[in-house]
Amino acid sequence: MHSLRAEGISAGWCAARSVAGILAEAAAFPPGIALLDLDLGRDPNGTRVDGTHLVGPLLDSGWRVLVLSGSSDRTRIGGALAAGTLAWVPKHAPFPALLAAVRAALGGGTVMPPNRRAELIDLYEERTARHRELATKMGRLTQREREVLAELARGKRAQAVADQFVVSLSTVRTQIRAILTKLEVGSQLEAVALYRRAHGS
Repeated sequence: MHSLRAEGISAGWCAARSVAGILAEAAAFPPGIALLDLDLGRDPNGTRVDGTHLVGPLLDSGWRVLVLSGSSDRTRIGGALAAGTLAWVPKHAPFPALLAAVRAALGGGTVMPPNRRAELIDLYEERTARHRELATKMGRLTQREREVLAELARGKRAQAVADQFVVSLSTVRTQIRAILTKLEVGSQLEAVALYRRAHGS
């Protein structure tokens, strides 16, 4: 912030550590350019504060947002851009690059190459579509089928699953066939892979 001030740009630092606190501090100033990190540590309750959740409320309050983040997750960056962020500037970028981005934003100019912006937004939208499709497939499973798939994902064999749920092996095999059909996969390994992807493991 001191470096921006040295360049004649009025800048301040938000000390709040929660989403509500950050938005309250922002509301105390006339809307301008917000330099927003995507990884804001943890709030007093220990909950991780994700900067992407602040983009919409800041925009609604009249702020324009520049993401200044060390995150290398291009999907998260694309999500912030899709939500209306002007641009992403890596934290490790040289100060002149940040200064140029801030000045371009203040002047209403192009802050980020349109093709790069579109590439990151497309990546986010593609992954979001895949997650939505996966959630739809998982939603087709009955409660017992989800339980069976969870046990298979833990490495249990069909007989062990049958013993656990006190049912016959043929019943579990029927459930496994139903799982494969509903998930549109050809093998138990593929079904387990989808389960793990859906549960972030």
